[in-house]
Amino acid sequence: MTRRTDCFPAIPSAYIQRVQTLLTDGRRKLLGLVGPPGSGKSTLAAALQREFSQVSQIVPMDGFHLANEELRRLGRAGRKGAADTFDSAGYVALLQRLRNQKEGEVIYAPEFRREIEEPVAGAIPVHAETRLIITEGNYLLLHSDSWPRAPELLDDIWYVLVDDNLRRERLVARHQHFGRSERAALDWVDMTDEPNARLIASTRRLAHMDFQWDTTADSS
Repeated sequence: MTRRTDCFPAIPSAYIQRVQTLLTDGRRKLLGLVGPPGSGKSTLAAALQREFSQVSQIVPMDGFHLANEELRRLGRAGRKGAADTFDSAGYVALLQRLRNQKEGEVIYAPEFRREIEEPVAGAIPVHAETRLIITEGNYLLLHSDSWPRAPELLDDIWYVLVDDNLRRERLVARHQHFGRSERAALDWVDMTDEPNARLIASTRRLAHMDFQWDTTADSS
């Protein structure tokens, strides 16, 4: 059995039930969605947020991209999206704040804006009464920099599975949509996205469970 939420793909009911169980004690929970670029993490996050719209909010890891100017200074602009092009310590600090949020406090999280390819500070207000924080990103299970502290702050971590060919097609289309030529998009996927994807795939075993869309469900 699956559950559809408007225009979002069907979420198999077992995953919905898992979140419902997670929330039974009434305390705030942090759910992490991890997977390689193009795996559909943000789509899943949005579908879950719609399903639990009264109690949930999305706080993506992507808001902790380093600014383009800083990436150029560090010589990492050509690898934007790699693990060391994010402020991992800042992301972990935000997770810690979200775990300890005080009544009446508003915590502001950054958001990555693809139309300008830059993070924007203070774009996501998180209110203390929000019971489910859905955070998604590539490196939630990585063992370098400050990333290893992230799993300690998450109550459940799902690894999002997808066919590799479909994932690559999505990435090429995404890069073209935001201004790259087809050739430049293919090169970026091969030289940047795919090495990152292989690194992320090596962390899959550390997730609490795998998530996979029900591709047999009626999409009408």
